[in-house]
Amino acid sequence: MCEPIEFYFDFSSPYAYLASERVDDLAAKHGRKVKWRPMLLGVVIQKTGLPLLLNVPIKGEYSMRDILRSARYYDVTFNFPAKFPVSAVTPSRAYYWLHGQDCAKARTFAHATFRAYWVDGRDISDMAVVLDIAAALGVDRDALAAGMVTPEIKERLKVETDTALAKGMCGAPYFVVDGEPFWGADRLPQIEKWLTTGGF
Repeated sequence: MCEPIEFYFDFSSPYAYLASERVDDLAAKHGRKVKWRPMLLGVVIQKTGLPLLLNVPIKGEYSMRDILRSARYYDVTFNFPAKFPVSAVTPSRAYYWLHGQDCAKARTFAHATFRAYWVDGRDISDMAVVLDIAAALGVDRDALAAGMVTPEIKERLKVETDTALAKGMCGAPYFVVDGEPFWGADRLPQIEKWLTTGGF
């Protein structure tokens, strides 16, 4: 049986949002599943010493244009939020707690969280906002609020971030397909070719 695609992402990454809207369908076409693995991109930035992309002179201006063009290319609704960047700690912890309860619900929550930030401009670093997103999906608000701050969930997010770094993650989104790493939403066509041909 083919291994699932590993999808490492940070909820505050615009390119990760774009990829999140396409990766499941792409994988399903080839009989694959996707493991969604939120992590903290800030740790990667610290480890690599790279600045935040949009803060780099000239390159940042191009990247903003590219993000908007990429959203149009993938036909994904996109509105750059007024508050950027934001911490993804809270929604990531919420995701992992939900994943332990109901995998499908966690996936739905992840989509809703991405859209809350990248379409509606809601501050997903705010626990109240995250709890509202989850509650709208039928999640018990109090149970999530308690579960997401347990030592186990805090450690899970740390481990997932460390694992992403150990696998060579240098930016988001980051995919691992059959042991092969792919960085960026613009690598989805290459991933499709990889899945079609069995590697190249």
